[in-house]
Amino acid sequence: MALNTISNSVLSDLSSENRYKNDPKDNELGQTAFLELMIAQLNNQDPLSPKENGEFIAQLAQFSQVEGMERLNSNFDDFTSSFTSNQALQASSLVGRSVTVPSETGMTDMNGVLSGVIDVTESTNNVTMQIFDDSGQLVDEISLGPQAAGEMVFRWNGGQLELNGELVTNYTPANGEALPPGKYTIRASATQGAEKVALNTSVSANVNSVTLGQGGAITLNLAGIGPVSIEDVKQFN
Repeated sequence: MALNTISNSVLSDLSSENRYKNDPKDNELGQTAFLELMIAQLNNQDPLSPKENGEFIAQLAQFSQVEGMERLNSNFDDFTSSFTSNQALQASSLVGRSVTVPSETGMTDMNGVLSGVIDVTESTNNVTMQIFDDSGQLVDEISLGPQAAGEMVFRWNGGQLELNGELVTNYTPANGEALPPGKYTIRASATQGAEKVALNTSVSANVNSVTLGQGGAITLNLAGIGPVSIEDVKQFN
């Protein structure tokens, strides 16, 4: 048999489908296969015409690149797994806390209070706040008077109203009696000249549970509101 001829058994081993049947499909030529191919090449080269050193150096460089990429992929997978785990741990700590999100509808808390923020885009002669019950019926309408541009923080418990931390002393419920705790919708508008302009409203809600989705996306399941992306949260209370 010629020295530069690879035996049928070696060739069969290298080409067999069973040889690497357990290797990951996305890495057909791993470290083990690469080394075995090099060893087979060394064992079966023609001693009268050996490969040049440069060729072996090039192959070793290729092997180093393959090994480096495998380590990089492994480290990146570990980092991704660790990052996702940290996200899940941080998200779970939000359960039971209150957050403020853009919404007109909210649920009163355990103290019967519905709190939130009305965004006044520019100074106005009057801001009107309307309150609807869970059936959509208007149960109260409150004139808040002139307001400067900025955020108006409100706290309403069905019978009293606080605005920016101060009690609105001239407010009484529409029917003279405090409304019961429950789910309510807050709509606000500002008088700009002869027109009424709708204002954006945010409400505070309790985080009942947290869902970690594909790609690490975090969804908060809020009482009275439902699922909201954590990216939409304006404030953690």
